[in-house]
Amino acid sequence: MCGIIGYIGKKQALLILIEGLKRLEYRGYDSCGYAILNNNGISCKKAVGKIENLEKIMNDDENCVIGIAHTRWATHGTPTEENAHPHFDCSRNIALVHNGIIENYNGLKKKLEEKGHKFFSQTDSEVLAHLIEENFNGDLLEAVRKSLSQVVGTYGLAVISKKDPKRIIAARLGSPLIVGVGEDELFVASDVSAILKYTQKVIYLEDGEIAEINSDGIKTYDLENKLKDKKIDEITWSAEDIQKQGFDHFMLKEIFEQPETIKNALRGRINYEQGSVNFGGLNLTIEYLQNIDRIVIIACGTARFAGLVGEYLLEEYVKIPTEVEFSSEFRYRNPIISDKTLVVVISQSGETADTLAALREAKKKGAKTLGIINVVGSTIAREVDGGIYTHAGPEIAVASTKAFTSQVAVMVLLAVLLGRLRTISVLGGQKILKELEEIPDKINQILKMSPSIQELAKKYNNFRNVFFLGRRISYPSAEEGALKLTEVAYSHAEAYPSAEMKHGPIALIDENFLSVFVAPKDDLIHKTLSNIEEIKARNGKVLVIATEGDDEISKKVDDVIFIPETLEMLSPLLAVIPLQLFAYHTAVLRNYDVDKPRNLAKSVTVE
Repeated sequence: MCGIIGYIGKKQALLILIEGLKRLEYRGYDSCGYAILNNNGISCKKAVGKIENLEKIMNDDENCVIGIAHTRWATHGTPTEENAHPHFDCSRNIALVHNGIIENYNGLKKKLEEKGHKFFSQTDSEVLAHLIEENFNGDLLEAVRKSLSQVVGTYGLAVISKKDPKRIIAARLGSPLIVGVGEDELFVASDVSAILKYTQKVIYLEDGEIAEINSDGIKTYDLENKLKDKKIDEITWSAEDIQKQGFDHFMLKEIFEQPETIKNALRGRINYEQGSVNFGGLNLTIEYLQNIDRIVIIACGTARFAGLVGEYLLEEYVKIPTEVEFSSEFRYRNPIISDKTLVVVISQSGETADTLAALREAKKKGAKTLGIINVVGSTIAREVDGGIYTHAGPEIAVASTKAFTSQVAVMVLLAVLLGRLRTISVLGGQKILKELEEIPDKINQILKMSPSIQELAKKYNNFRNVFFLGRRISYPSAEEGALKLTEVAYSHAEAYPSAEMKHGPIALIDENFLSVFVAPKDDLIHKTLSNIEEIKARNGKVLVIATEGDDEISKKVDDVIFIPETLEMLSPLLAVIPLQLFAYHTAVLRNYDVDKPRNLAKSVTVE
């Protein structure tokens, strides 16, 4: 959730730290700060709120070449300067920034207080600074190593000390951390976006590793002080990829990128001759895939809704029992897993804490695991048995858009691959793939409707309570539509399968309640029309996402947004686009921070 950036080199460290913090803003934060080593020791500034507040108080003429900085999203303690990072030991010789949660901090704090340590914040993170002070004997690396052996919890950590002033110590357990390798300079960061302006060469720290970073280079150890051999990876996207490129917001840019990102998800993977799909990196044998008797999909939030679409796809095309689990609940309910269970893990960041924990639980129980991930080199990408990258590029807006459609596109490809091994003919596979390749052009048609969708957002701007309803494979699209409106426009929005509306929720319907139906024309459309009439009979307002040419439905509702016709199983790729635009335009009309909604973080790296 929080962001870390550290620098050691020959340049003005402070300016690089501030620039790095700005690149991390999209992750969500409520306070920020930096600590730099200069001739007088450690200089530190902190601010509540935006980074611009920190810039107003910083001393940008300080001559320093080593420093660390942080954006905080509050967990322990409210957003205040005292609770903002960096945190210090009693003597202010040691400064650190920390992502994660120290679960045993209360016990550690009590013991440290008994030894005379005085604390200045409400955070769990400050305990680490005092613990390192307690273990410090002139060697910062050894002090950090000893301290972490006493810690229960998760951490991404960067530490400096004025008594050991020529290096940064970084450590990782359960919270992402990388080291960037530049020309005569090194970086530590929680996210590659913070350092892409300076280098595309990175070293990924693994759980339980500590990095010693100084002017001579980087050495990495495990917690037993054993030296590790690490390779340097190359990031394939650039700093320009994370610019707005003329759009007012990243969210709008990413909505409009979806025709291209879906093409990227398909590129090089379609085998028309066989009516099938080729995945590099699947690492699962044909024999294993033919003998799967159950699929479990694990994900959180938007990724879970992509998984729900996948459930329909896999059961329709592969005829294999499939279920979708909340990552956060999976490992706490003793799930029944066998060696014939394929566990599919979906995560945009590849660092989602609950999903990573669920993945590890599935592997403990003997399941083969397959990841659908966007970020190359992420923890989930490295730990799954096989992986499929979505190739969506960096997604900066907190509210996910292009990641969802890329995940769904990959789920379609996976369903075709597995279906060809079981029930789908060559011609059947070719038909699905042909329709799938037409989706980007059809999305472009919908994107041209953005001005008219903006007018609908104006019309319904005062409706703060909204139902999103859909049947069968349209229900996950309704879920995603409700989540988007909740995330960025702060509306109270709920999603239900359309038939469930009359089992209680219909009590809320009146003239001030909007219902949004996802209703592409299918063999259940007449049942959906019946649900719509029930709401209209109670004076409810109805907005429908419908298939072009469906004149009957347009006569029964207040407003309709038409989408091009496609296969029912592919319809979520189209239906979700107007829902994303509706949420975006509503949030803009309400003058909210669309890219960085309140209380939310892009990558949820704590439970």
